[in-house]
Amino acid sequence: MRLLFLGDVVGRTGREAVCKNAASIKNRFDVDFLIVNGENASNGAGLTGSHAENMLNSGVDCLTLGDHAFDQKDMIIYIENSKKVVRPLNFSRKSPGLGYRIYDLVNGKSILVVQLVGRVFMNKSFDDPFSAIDNLLSKYKLGQNVTYVVVDMHAEATSEKMAMGHYLDGQVSLIVGTHTHIPTSDQQILSNGSAYVTDAGMCGDYDSIIGMEKLEPISRFTTGINKGRFIPAKGKATISGVLTELDRCGKAKSIKSIKLGGKIGDDTDLEKYEKSI
Repeated sequence: MRLLFLGDVVGRTGREAVCKNAASIKNRFDVDFLIVNGENASNGAGLTGSHAENMLNSGVDCLTLGDHAFDQKDMIIYIENSKKVVRPLNFSRKSPGLGYRIYDLVNGKSILVVQLVGRVFMNKSFDDPFSAIDNLLSKYKLGQNVTYVVVDMHAEATSEKMAMGHYLDGQVSLIVGTHTHIPTSDQQILSNGSAYVTDAGMCGDYDSIIGMEKLEPISRFTTGINKGRFIPAKGKATISGVLTELDRCGKAKSIKSIKLGGKIGDDTDLEKYEKSI
């Protein structure tokens, strides 16, 4: 089983890069299931239903959200009717949608996709993510009633992400951090067989400040004054994520970083790749 997870999609440039290349990337890396965090895909804040549809129709199998899940108000309705969008599990129980989904794969296999949102340094209050995932995994057992389990840990603090990774080691296939938009180089297989990375990075323009045009963030840091809104950067996107290979028991065999095109991409440029197929 080859699973590709792409980090936070930021703005139009990230969204269009994913839509344009999802199918060819899946084919190139022989991907069985593609998960994308899309919570900043619509103007840098949230995800609209139409933009979700565009990414899902391009070859994305599941979209996760995050603390900005419902910044775009039509997502409140869209998520109730979509089985391919997952909001944080530890949101209020009254929140629309679900914090996990189970997808059937070939040969009778299945994958459980879960999202959690952290509480350290976050501006909103959320339920305890550790208790939330405990309750869910008491019902769904890796390699038993679900073949694979993927947890998107959407959090600001690296320590909280790492704590969740070690806490879930052996109970899930992959713990992947999102939210901070900077790809970390600590991808590893933990001691009990779960794959882990602190942050998958973003799909967006890296000639930016975490995907946003540089002027306003720098102004806020230097003056302490909000002079305008953050605007997603519009340069060439890098597609960032992790590719994980899983065994028949749901444990990890390998995990590697994927960075394609754009400013920090590897030596395989997306445009060159497109011309070759």
